[in-house]
Amino acid sequence: MLYQKILNDFASIPNIKTRDLDNYNKELIKAKVNVSDLKLYVIEYPLLHRTYFQVSMLYKETYREQFEYIEQNLDLLQDWWHVDQLTQFIYRPVDFDYAYKLALRYTNDQATFTRRWGYVLFLVGLQKDEATLGLIWKLLKDDPEYYVQMAQAWLICDLAVFNPELTLEYLEKSHLNYNILGKAIQKINDSFRISDEIKVRAKALRPILKLNS
Repeated sequence: MLYQKILNDFASIPNIKTRDLDNYNKELIKAKVNVSDLKLYVIEYPLLHRTYFQVSMLYKETYREQFEYIEQNLDLLQDWWHVDQLTQFIYRPVDFDYAYKLALRYTNDQATFTRRWGYVLFLVGLQKDEATLGLIWKLLKDDPEYYVQMAQAWLICDLAVFNPELTLEYLEKSHLNYNILGKAIQKINDSFRISDEIKVRAKALRPILKLNS
C-alpha cells in the first residue's frame, strides 16, 4: 500500500528532516502520485501528514482550491504544526476579503485547531496592509485554548513587523486577556524583524495591559 511504501522510504532516510520530506514530496508531485489514500493514516503516522497536505495542495491550480481542500480536511488539523505548515503551500497573492470570510467562520469554530487556522491563515501576506488592520483587530477575542492564544500572539507580532506604530496603539487600548497580550509582547521582543525601540515600548505596556485585561 502507498502509505506503507512512503513510511518505508522515510525510514531509510537517516535523521529525516523537513527538507527531506519536501524533496520526497516534490518527486511524488513530479510523478503525479495520488496521495488521497493517505488520509486514513496521517493521524496515526504523523510523518505522512505533511505529504498528504503538501502534495495534494500543490496539485491545485488556485489558492481558492487550496483553501477549499483545507476546509474538506479540517478534521485532520489536530496539532499546532498541522496548521502552521499550511501557509507554506498556499499560492500568493490571496484576496483579503476571501480569506477574511473564512477567518470569521473559523475563529468561531468549536475545534481548537480550526480556530488557530482562522488566525494563522493571514500569514500568507495578508498581515502587511495597513488598510485591513482594523478588520483583523476585530477578529481577535479572548480564547481559553493555549494554541489559539499562541496563534493570536503570533499574528499580532507579525502585524507589528509591518505596522509597528499602529500595532502598539492597538495593544495599548486592547482589553484582550493578558495571556494573549503578554505572549504577543514576548514574540515581539523575540523577533529579529522588529526594532529595539518598538520592543522597549512594547515591554513598557505590560503593566497597563495587566490592568486592562
